[in-house]
Amino acid sequence: MSTALADAFLASRWHPALLERTGRRVLGSRPPWLPVAVAAVLRAYRNPPADRPRELAAFLAALPGPRGWPLVSRHRIRVRLATAVRVVRLRWDTPRIDDLAALADFLGLDGDELDWYADRKEINRHARDERLRHYRYTWLGRRLIEAPKPRLRAVQRRLLDDVLGRLPVHRAAHGFVPGRGPHTFAAAHAGQPVVVRLDLAAFFSTVTAGRVYGLLRTAGYPEPVAHTLTALLTTRTPAAVLRNAPDWHTATLLRRPHLPQGAPTSPALANLLAYRLDRRLTGLAARFGAAYTRYADDLAFSGPLTGGAAGRLVAAATTVVTAEGFRVHPGKTRIRGRADRQLLTGLVVNDRPAVPRAEYDHLRAVLHDAARNGPAADREGRADFAAYLRGRVAWVSHAHPSRAAKLHRLLAAALAGIPG
Repeated sequence: MSTALADAFLASRWHPALLERTGRRVLGSRPPWLPVAVAAVLRAYRNPPADRPRELAAFLAALPGPRGWPLVSRHRIRVRLATAVRVVRLRWDTPRIDDLAALADFLGLDGDELDWYADRKEINRHARDERLRHYRYTWLGRRLIEAPKPRLRAVQRRLLDDVLGRLPVHRAAHGFVPGRGPHTFAAAHAGQPVVVRLDLAAFFSTVTAGRVYGLLRTAGYPEPVAHTLTALLTTRTPAAVLRNAPDWHTATLLRRPHLPQGAPTSPALANLLAYRLDRRLTGLAARFGAAYTRYADDLAFSGPLTGGAAGRLVAAATTVVTAEGFRVHPGKTRIRGRADRQLLTGLVVNDRPAVPRAEYDHLRAVLHDAARNGPAADREGRADFAAYLRGRVAWVSHAHPSRAAKLHRLLAAALAGIPG
């Protein structure tokens, strides 16, 4: 009843008399509660909620009547009216997608393909034949990599580039953000008396489909579009794969709809859904006179955190993390003073962000070996040894001119003997 009435109201002009007339048409009569329901709707919604018919139906169903009974009572429905949902207001500069037909067109799919990739019938979760699944699954220790197959990956990439990439991330987030990276994450903590590092456990699988849906609704997408987008961006791990889960907690997280670790959209979504966490932790750090940054699931604080302040900060940050729906890994918290090696994302920050000396010396040895022995120096059998060396040199020499000069001379000598 509430759904039929909500659809009818949204098909009408937003005026008391016209809403009542539409209600009478749907019901075939004028029950005494109809004017009361219309008045309540107009008080609650100044403008038609054309992007959220389910919300309007829930509002009608929850209206209190006499003696605590629902106001909208059972009644025979004579006529069903409906109107297409549409975007009311987009909060950010994202594409306007009014309904599922527009979404399919935006993604270059037909309606059946959209249903298939959104997995409305949960074929991906229940199929025993791997060919019917949308993801490939690989356990790496305690982590499950859920890699989308090419067509779904292309759909997710389009959503990343044209939708998610246009939403703002917090300035404290440095992982998977254009123009930011491990060095910018670590630079905020260089030369500080105390550096504190916390790790978020099960970062991607902790993010539920409900939170993704809430983000898309906040962006302004209508309920049906937000639901389908959420289905394209999250997954439920098949039971057969969960049999190899390392523990029940991991299996529980993966059993419900979550961000797949391996999808191109998951890092961006995790950053967006950690916005409030970043904002709260930035404020918390400021109260301690400290700095805060985050690289994916690594949280870093630094400053004059002496005399027990670091422990109090860790306790307060853990409370905030829990309140925001994440979880601190209890065994990976580190508090390091100036006398210790302060390490963040593989960079020592006691002075300025730089890879440890041992890693630099090892790379020099590899380059010397490559210059003498060519491809035979590649003990790991990499597909592109030259590209590997270039990448390692770029990483180790970043923002370190003296190391860069030495390493690039050695790299030139090494590449002279390596094809390609």
